[in-house]
Amino acid sequence: MIKRLTTHGNSLALVLDKAILDLLHISHKTPLEIATDGKNLIISPVRETGRPQKIQSAMEKVNKHHGNTFKKLAQ
Repeated sequence: MIKRLTTHGNSLALVLDKAILDLLHISHKTPLEIATDGKNLIISPVRETGRPQKIQSAMEKVNKHHGNTFKKLAQ
């Protein structure tokens, strides 16, 4: 698929087709990460907003049950 940029005020915009948005489960509220490898523009949806909280919760649970064992192993 070939697309062209359109003007949007003093900027340029890329309009994405609804079929692509539906395929990737992207809505107007989905945060997008924009990156480049020097030759290509890479646009990716940001999905894992709750991951740091899940990791912290898992670490607390493991430390609660195995904290003493970890301390002994560290010695």
